[in-house]
Amino acid sequence: MIKRLKKIRFVNILMLTVAGIVNAIGITLFLTPVKLYDSGISGTSMLLDQITPDYLTLSLFLLILNIPLFLFGYKKQGWLFTVYAIYTVAIYSLFAWLITDIFPIDVSIASPLAGTDLLLCALFGGVISGVGSGLAIRYGGAMDGIEVMAVIFAKRLGITVGTFVMVYNVILYVICGFVLKSWILPLYSIVTYAAALKTVDFIVEGMDRAKCAIIITEAPDEICKVLSDSFGSGMTKLAAKGGYSNQNKTMIYFVVNRYQVIRMKDIVHEIDPSAYITISEVADVFSNNHNDA
Repeated sequence: MIKRLKKIRFVNILMLTVAGIVNAIGITLFLTPVKLYDSGISGTSMLLDQITPDYLTLSLFLLILNIPLFLFGYKKQGWLFTVYAIYTVAIYSLFAWLITDIFPIDVSIASPLAGTDLLLCALFGGVISGVGSGLAIRYGGAMDGIEVMAVIFAKRLGITVGTFVMVYNVILYVICGFVLKSWILPLYSIVTYAAALKTVDFIVEGMDRAKCAIIITEAPDEICKVLSDSFGSGMTKLAAKGGYSNQNKTMIYFVVNRYQVIRMKDIVHEIDPSAYITISEVADVFSNNHNDA
């Protein structure tokens, strides 16, 4: 037990606290006042908060719905993720309750910052809650139990995790439309979902993703030397064989940023005009070795 507790990092707890607070601000100051909906369990909790008695609050539904899902996913995700996720949701729930019921902020009929402008509320609510969700993911936790269910059941259903979450949200917004007997708020909630999704990608993966270059060449040593001298970074060489020519070749794996791609291609084709190059995007690069990629 002590060994497990030692794995809990203070920085993660601090940033997960920030994530929960930020998410609560986005939801309670922008979305709930004008009855827009977040995605996943958070959106489900917002709907239930609106159609149930006053003593059943948003904060209560967040805990009741999320915690069992995180515990259900314990074996799949591990104890540390479960602890981080439950802690994040607890902070989110606590500050959602403080903002709506304790702090002297009127969020009953309009956003204190954006008024009743649905587009502003949808965009800013989505972006701010997306920052919270992105921070939660980046520091080892989660803000929504539906993502855990997606990881567990998506493969069994033959769909991707993203598709599972999207289908859940579409069903949620359709139900909201029927319950409210209006489609304006559910449609604006889709704007919220889109803004949050892009923000989560930005927080988790960064704005300037690296580019991975795979170079198939018959002049690997010269290319590796020039690339290393030009960019000051290493690369990895793998033996390969041409499927059509059956000739021995070398595959070079090299990571650059977007501003270096053109220069890299010019260098390679100047040395080996017949070199085959593919470029793909990578979200994160982790390495303690500066000599090899």
